[in-house]
Amino acid sequence: MSSISRENLRKKILEMVEDSQPDPTQWFENLYAWSGGDPARIPWATLAVHPQLQAWLENHPIRDNNKTALVLGCGLGDDAEGLAKCGYQVTAFDISKTAIAWCRQRFPDSPVNYTVADLLNLDPEWRERFDFVLESRITQSLPLDVRSRAIGAIADLVSPGGILLLITRYRPTEAPPDGPPWPLSEGELSQFQTFGLEEIQRRQFSEDRNPDVTQFCLEYRKSR
Repeated sequence: MSSISRENLRKKILEMVEDSQPDPTQWFENLYAWSGGDPARIPWATLAVHPQLQAWLENHPIRDNNKTALVLGCGLGDDAEGLAKCGYQVTAFDISKTAIAWCRQRFPDSPVNYTVADLLNLDPEWRERFDFVLESRITQSLPLDVRSRAIGAIADLVSPGGILLLITRYRPTEAPPDGPPWPLSEGELSQFQTFGLEEIQRRQFSEDRNPDVTQFCLEYRKSR
């Protein structure tokens, strides 16, 4: 498959976002299908566990194998596999059926329960079911007009006393950003606390490929 520059890839995604309106999530499936199985055409696919998640797992080993974990918008599955290797019982979902099929192809013997699901219309049985929830760049990929609904849905997944790990780009203003992605503002981050999650740690980090982009890894705990 021919290569594509980051700028041209961004333009292609913008076209998909516009074409998928008023559905705010259809463009994910369109992108995975358009990629033709080439991970280079999925801008967030590094084919490795996110370093911030890996660092958190190393600092928070679990003592039993009964802990449940959920990965939102699991993409190609690397974060889910990392959690499973650390002993979690992992469910991982994506709205893209192509992405989920790709995960199953990459990891045919995986213990992870890969499934297709919509963050904005989740199974009620998932409510407060998971001891650990990973949200890596999911809310930042959604338009601002559905963001509060998404934040509430995410918070609702965490069990009492459970942890939400949030990895996101950050914008220092409440003004609407250009996107995608649409980095989260301080006001939007505060909404997680409105839904019963206490912020217990915040770490700023940078990436070699985006050294000037402000990013945070935030850890929240659900009140008991």
